[in-house]
Amino acid sequence: MLLRNQTLVNGPLAFVSEESGYPASTRERFLGWNVPPEYSDLVHPHWRAFHAPGKFWHIGLALIYTVLLLMSVVGNGCVIWIFSTSKSLRTASNMFIVSLAVFDLLMAAEMPMFLVSCFMERMIGWEVGCDVYAILGGLSGMGQSITNAAIAFDRYRTISCPIDGRLNSKQAAVIVACTWLWATPFNVLPLLKVWGQYTTEGFLTTCSFDFLTEDQDTKAFVLSIFIWAYVIPLIFIVYFYSQLLQSIRNHEKMLREQAKKMNVKSLVSNQDKERSVEMRIAKVAFTIFFLFLLAWTPYATVALMGAFGNRELLTPVSTMLPALFCKTVSCIDPWIYAINHPRYRQELQKRCKWMGIHEPEPVHDNASAQTEKMKSEDA
Repeated sequence: MLLRNQTLVNGPLAFVSEESGYPASTRERFLGWNVPPEYSDLVHPHWRAFHAPGKFWHIGLALIYTVLLLMSVVGNGCVIWIFSTSKSLRTASNMFIVSLAVFDLLMAAEMPMFLVSCFMERMIGWEVGCDVYAILGGLSGMGQSITNAAIAFDRYRTISCPIDGRLNSKQAAVIVACTWLWATPFNVLPLLKVWGQYTTEGFLTTCSFDFLTEDQDTKAFVLSIFIWAYVIPLIFIVYFYSQLLQSIRNHEKMLREQAKKMNVKSLVSNQDKERSVEMRIAKVAFTIFFLFLLAWTPYATVALMGAFGNRELLTPVSTMLPALFCKTVSCIDPWIYAINHPRYRQELQKRCKWMGIHEPEPVHDNASAQTEKMKSEDA
């Protein structure tokens, strides 16, 4: 609920220290009560119209973020460690998984700052802390989105053109470097105050790019970053996975027609296998697509609403939830992209016995051995 605050009329209130003698109910009434005048620019007047959240909000979020931090460090740390040190897993395709895990860890790197800010009930480090927090989140978020698109492209090439479409290590390295370059511009520009700026949001314990200032530069920046970091990666993801599924359908159709011409019933089992592959890939594609939407659609909606929509709908709670979704997805990524990998689970079983993983021993035969050899050579 949007409350009237005289701050909106008279400007930011003076900082009230603990020794001022004012009653706690007055001192803590509105957001920004504990921000000194020299840092008042970090608090947009929109947030000063809301009551400061109770301590139970900060403590509750701190507990949730502590769990997410542990999950992210363990999950993404294991992915980077095992995929980087296991010879059988050092393939071109897995380079994207490692890069995604690095981006996810960047998201986790800002969580300790958030935990401290929760107990201080303000942004730690003021402007410098705000910039560091926002850059970590921005690089991670944009890197995750474009890396998901790169993974979609790699899977499309690998499955649709298994002979001559598989990326080699040099090609994969170039694409990974491009994902980092992709995530850089819209994080450097606000930092240098060239275009856009970083500011606090929600409970004033987190920071992101400014989407509330009412000027054309801010609106143009929000629209540009929306297209760059959300729309374009989303188009890539939808296109490559739709082409992948179409390729599988065409292959299945070809097998059916060939079986019909040859009048051979033995191809029925192959059709079943192809149908199973199609469904499995469709589920993975839908999961990736769903996670991408779950992570960034709420945040994109909040930013667009702040720049172009009804700002009265943007409460501190409603703007904290999208950030929580992004953090949660960064913890789930290792399970989606890595834990379903049989060889990865085998390595986890060997190196991390405390996880209690019991992976059955793979059945080796001449055909599978030859296949693994060919894959290693291609990679």
